Amino acid sequence: MKIAIGILVVILLALQQQIWFGQSGYFERKALAARQAEQQSRTESLTMRNAKMTAEVLALKSDSAAFEARARSELGMVREGEVFYLIPESQD
Repeated sequence: MKIAIGILVVILLALQQQIWFGQSGYFERKALAARQAEQQSRTESLTMRNAKMTAEVLALKSDSAAFEARARSELGMVREGEVFYLIPESQD
């Protein structure tokens, strides 16, 4: 009788090992859920970045003032007849 109980305990422990540590076990599912949450967060931030870029492209296509403002700020362009003054920042 003791041998049968011992065998059943060993089988039960083997089954528990698969439940907790197996390929689709508890800890693997926890790790997978964490990776999914991280990927979801990354996807949301990239979606927001894409929406901003889309809005910027649409503004540049439809509004010449936005196009001019971007050229002035990023490329340092000036209109004909304007004088460009560069005031260096102090190196305190």
